[in-house]
Amino acid sequence: MTRERVIPLGGIAAASFLAWLWLVAMARDMDTMAAMMQVAPRAWSPDEAAAMLVMWWVMMVAMMLPSATMMILTIARVSRRRGDRATPVLFASGYLIAWGGFSIFATGLQFALETLALLGPVSMAATAPAGGVLLVLAGIYQFTPLKHACLRHCRSPLSFVLNRWRDGRTGAVAMGTEHGAYCLGCCWVLMLLLFVFGVMNLLWIAALTIAVLVEKAVPGGPLLARIAGAGMIAAGAPMIAGLA
Repeated sequence: MTRERVIPLGGIAAASFLAWLWLVAMARDMDTMAAMMQVAPRAWSPDEAAAMLVMWWVMMVAMMLPSATMMILTIARVSRRRGDRATPVLFASGYLIAWGGFSIFATGLQFALETLALLGPVSMAATAPAGGVLLVLAGIYQFTPLKHACLRHCRSPLSFVLNRWRDGRTGAVAMGTEHGAYCLGCCWVLMLLLFVFGVMNLLWIAALTIAVLVEKAVPGGPLLARIAGAGMIAAGAPMIAGLA
């Protein structure tokens, strides 16, 4: 394996490992989490809001950074030939900035669901009707043109490099943020399924991580995305009707 692949792969592996290590530690400390998330709806303190935001952002690093591996490797190969070795790191930074924006949105949604008593204070899983709505919406989104336009982009790193390359450090961050925006368009609704299964449910965090990788990297990924969408609708509809 060439050096231009080893270094970015090592960075991705290290960042993902540290994020997962943090998530495991957080999941083991559910007593602390329960103390932060009281049964009675109330306003969060600034420290609690910051903790939730960090939790979401670290989850996005753990779940989404591995799915950007092929894009980052492509960026690293091209930037090495151009003599700019900082580009892959800056690109990854821009990518994670985009998911940081989603983390702000997810934190706000978590607070809203909790305030409306639609989210369990300890499990951080939505009530059955609310979870069903999220499942059905996620399933429908799997069939939309926007979903598949963004998925095509995520599955074509070389096309992105050929058509969207920008020189310089600012250009590298901008490229990463742009790619992150496409990735958001592809996967943001899947991330909201964490509210269905439990925000800190490590099994489902891992399952959704694998689902994202399959959609982006496996031949037939778009078809598998539609099949998964149909399954989400089938699982969510009974929850909305109170049958599950």
